Amino acid sequence: MQALEARAAELKDSITSKPSKKLTISMPDESTIPNDEYGAAVRRGMQLANHTYRELPNNVGNKLNCTSCHLNNGSEAYAAPWNGLPGIFPIYRSRDARVNSLQERINGCFQRSMNGTPLEMDSDDMNAFISYMTWLSQDMPIGVSSEGRGFVTVDSTLTPDPIKGRALFSKTCTTCHGENGEGQYNEDGTYLYPAIAGENSFNDGAGMARTYKAASFVKGKMPFGQGNTLTDQEAINIASYFTHLPRPVKANKDKDWPKGGAPVDVRR
Repeated sequence: MQALEARAAELKDSITSKPSKKLTISMPDESTIPNDEYGAAVRRGMQLANHTYRELPNNVGNKLNCTSCHLNNGSEAYAAPWNGLPGIFPIYRSRDARVNSLQERINGCFQRSMNGTPLEMDSDDMNAFISYMTWLSQDMPIGVSSEGRGFVTVDSTLTPDPIKGRALFSKTCTTCHGENGEGQYNEDGTYLYPAIAGENSFNDGAGMARTYKAASFVKGKMPFGQGNTLTDQEAINIASYFTHLPRPVKANKDKDWPKGGAPVDVRR
């Protein structure tokens, strides 16, 4: 009996203990997607991530894809990767002042980053997103926030200078995103480079519309293929310029952070 109790305690420890070293983000080999109904949902989720506005025109109000920000199929470190999210949610989010499910978090992106409307919570497309995120997370323990989740950190005590930001934007960003940040598009309407301003971009309630949040992405990943070449101040200046360019307005922004504590860069 004592031996059984000791073994049970050992198994419990193996389940509940968390590794002391954070895991790193990586894209699983696509050959691990099973050839069954679940695998079909995983593949559909990957398709939705990469071709969101084409595949879900009734829910997307601009011309962005999930992978406009969640780079490399939603599995690139410090580009808000999805790896591990099914094991972290539900979590409390201060913007809503309540515990959110992963489905609610996804729909938040549809309403803000995609400037659109929520998916049905029990729809096949929502299940495809969850299936794909679960597949990305196949080797990750429950409840562990991996190294590379979110974006890199920038010094939020630095004061933004949008005038210098405009000059830097013109020098480093317009080749891809255009003079007014409205992106570049192919003849078939798909983009070469996503809009970061204008009617085809995220609205002013999106996280990427916040100066310091956007600066974290810019610092770590921009210019494309040359991440971490800008200083914190340069990234913040650039972000302070393009985040305040014209873009769609999110309704009911005033209801965010109902218990207070809104970050200083939240759009009003």
